[in-house]
Amino acid sequence: MSHIRKSFDRRDFLRATAGTTVAIAAASVAGAAATPAAATPGKPKKNLSIPKDRIGIQLYSIRDKVSALGFGVVLPELARIGYKEIEFAGYTQSTSILGRQITLQEIRTLLDDNGLSAVGSHVGINNFRTNLQGELDAAQILGMPHVGTANAPTNVNTVAGYRAAADEFNVWGAAATARGLKLYQHNHAGEFAFATDQPSVRLYDVFLKNTDPRHVYLELDIYWAYVGQYRWPGFDPAEYVRKQPYRYPLFHMKDGDANAANANGFDIVEFGAGDLPYEKFVRDIGPRASHVGIWEQDTAPNTLPNPPGSLGAAERSFTALKGLLG
Repeated sequence: MSHIRKSFDRRDFLRATAGTTVAIAAASVAGAAATPAAATPGKPKKNLSIPKDRIGIQLYSIRDKVSALGFGVVLPELARIGYKEIEFAGYTQSTSILGRQITLQEIRTLLDDNGLSAVGSHVGINNFRTNLQGELDAAQILGMPHVGTANAPTNVNTVAGYRAAADEFNVWGAAATARGLKLYQHNHAGEFAFATDQPSVRLYDVFLKNTDPRHVYLELDIYWAYVGQYRWPGFDPAEYVRKQPYRYPLFHMKDGDANAANANGFDIVEFGAGDLPYEKFVRDIGPRASHVGIWEQDTAPNTLPNPPGSLGAAERSFTALKGLLG
């Protein structure tokens, strides 16, 4: 047991959040926040490729709590909720615990102590250009099998620009493979736009075609893929996974509520509160590979009441995800 947990344990957590754990459970009853309904019960779900016992969380979703309370408090709470896989937004989102910088090895100890696994991390793309081996070292210390970026491959939205970006990713990916790691890129909507120099060519297709499947993997953010479909129609997000299932070890399972007034077509909401076709998506991708489902909600820190705020959204979304995958 690390000394970090001893210095700020669950009792401190309860005091610091003024009864957050109770409030989390009560929030759905009180109706203070938009409470998602669990997936509608139906036929037993068989051969799903997203295991229900490995649900993950992207820490960006609860960045307010990580920043205020530190990993030593938040990680045990995520384990209590039931999350198993942790995806980092960088490695030191919380710069200190009780005024002291936390080390990578201390984070690893906290993960191990709480039965959690680091599944990946979002790293700034320039970090791969300037400190590739250092980022791979950090990933190995934390025990994560994947390391990636949420940056677009490039801001040069031409076929040549995306081919050049693919070349860069192939080099970084080969270095990751040599260390027993998988390099991945996380999409937003813009990757599904058409190239400015060839309006019939989708940028995402250029990247997929020109990256080496042995070394470069994809984390499909399902919400942003459907936003891309809304803005630049003509593709099915599930089809990408169905055609190359082993290239997609990770999903971001973020929900969206249709809103024609939003240029993206959807508002980001708690999982289960939206109307993205998740049941259809899970069926359509097929059972050929295993994908870790990671909950993310960019807007979670704004969830009311706060507390519980983002941790309340995390608990309700976990319940809805279990309902979908159970």
